[in-house]
Amino acid sequence: MKFSNAFIYTQKESPKEAVVPSHKYLVKGGFIIQVASGIYNFLPLGNRVLKKIETIIKEELDSSGCQEVCLGFVTPCDLWEKSGRFSKYGKELLRFKDRKENCFVLGPTHEEMMVELVKNRVNSYKQLPLNLYQIHIKFRDEARPRFGLLRGREFVMKDGYSFHKDEKDMQKEYSLMEETYKKIFTRLGLDFRVVDADVGAIGGSGSKEFMVLAETGEDEIAICSKCSYAANLETAKRSKRDKPVEPPEFSGFTKFYTPGVKTIEELSSFFHLHPYYFLKAIVKMAKFADEKRPVVFFVRGDEELQETKAQNAIGADELLEISEDEIRSAGLVPGFIGPFDLNVEYIIDIDLKGEKGLICGANLEDYHLIDCDLSAIEGKFADIAAVKKGDACPVCGAELDIKKGIEVGHIFQLGTRYSEPLEAGFLDEEGRFRPFVMGTYGIGVSRLVAAIIEQSHDERGCIWPLAVAPYQVDIVVSNIKDDQQREFALTIYDELIKAGVEAILDDREERFGFKMKDFELIGFPYAIIVGKGLQEGKVELVERSTLKRLELPKESLIEEILKRLS
Repeated sequence: MKFSNAFIYTQKESPKEAVVPSHKYLVKGGFIIQVASGIYNFLPLGNRVLKKIETIIKEELDSSGCQEVCLGFVTPCDLWEKSGRFSKYGKELLRFKDRKENCFVLGPTHEEMMVELVKNRVNSYKQLPLNLYQIHIKFRDEARPRFGLLRGREFVMKDGYSFHKDEKDMQKEYSLMEETYKKIFTRLGLDFRVVDADVGAIGGSGSKEFMVLAETGEDEIAICSKCSYAANLETAKRSKRDKPVEPPEFSGFTKFYTPGVKTIEELSSFFHLHPYYFLKAIVKMAKFADEKRPVVFFVRGDEELQETKAQNAIGADELLEISEDEIRSAGLVPGFIGPFDLNVEYIIDIDLKGEKGLICGANLEDYHLIDCDLSAIEGKFADIAAVKKGDACPVCGAELDIKKGIEVGHIFQLGTRYSEPLEAGFLDEEGRFRPFVMGTYGIGVSRLVAAIIEQSHDERGCIWPLAVAPYQVDIVVSNIKDDQQREFALTIYDELIKAGVEAILDDREERFGFKMKDFELIGFPYAIIVGKGLQEGKVELVERSTLKRLELPKESLIEEILKRLS
């Protein structure tokens, strides 16, 4: 490709709303262009990167025995109603009706459609296992689309679904997909971690996320400093905490007058006691399918509530903020809430199970209870506290660190979550009907375009790994009006193309500095500079990742390029 013929338009200014490097450089470098909130068109450079990522994904999936299909972007609502997700998924699911008043959704994921595809076509255990996938456009009506391709409304996703006769066979495929995904992300040149994760709206018995480590990531993950343990904070666990200071000495369980002392900070100062020994009460309005009700969550005074854990602990669809008036209407006393004689539903963090010598609210204005004993409370405990830096690993006991990451892949053990309500199954060895046991496996393909740049860039622009770079070599002609430079550049360009190298020739009538800024912004792995040195038989080779320049005899240029690309 020649720059003079290419549909490549770089720009000097970053979009005003761009706050992360990938959004900034993908727009400035002419890879994508925004057409609406959270919706982007891919220009030729961006599309080349996208297709290279897709090719790597397909190669690894196909070699693992998966088969590609392509399902409709639009899904009938009745399938989502049968699976129970139509109301649970929330406003992110875009619903609409056609001219005949038939209800449809724009698919954010395709479990229901894939089950319907397999249903009545796979009838026997002899046809299992089966793993089908697609790489297709999805739509999720995000409330606040941001960060360019990292959180858009319309996106390209690889979603795969496997069908099995039993749990053991599904777990075997689940493990195979984990290893396959590792190969994919390794080929893409990414620094990533596989972490335990929450199943969310997809459902199932367990899941793992593939996180690209990046400071701009929205997700936080706990990573052990010694062993391989890693988990999203939504599911992260830890060993039981050591006491930070010696426990207090109380004279017995009693009410204590604490006028106007409500916050943990105020209580800690009032009692001259470490926050570890207080119970912090967090009240949320829990939303279920047909009702809302207040729920109280208790954690240690120096801990924070992990809302996804809390939501899962009570089986709620969502946890909402609650006003002080609503708290009082529920018979609660803000600032003085405790678990004893409480008249609403409550959950206590598992770390507090059996604990004694604590201070908590007395459910009475201006009073707290001291020397509280939680050992008599049964069935009210769950893991709801947020794991933090320095906590002990649940596997080996070493310190946990907290890193930021970008989720680029997610695999789930679905079980019969979708096959049962959609009545999809097979006849086993004894001729009995049984629902499919399923797994599902997703990769954010368009998100990967951004994630790669979040991990691989500098202050000048993108730094593409060779495997996905839009072009491998940029031939920059310093002075296109110089016949010798122009003719030699064309010769090199033709030789590289014949050798199978993806080269682009910058033959534009622009200043040399302008061309080099585009090279750095777009992020081609290598640039060949054909300039004044050609008169002495010399050309320069620039490596984008380091910006180091190597002067070479023109006769050895091709050999050096092929060596580096191999």
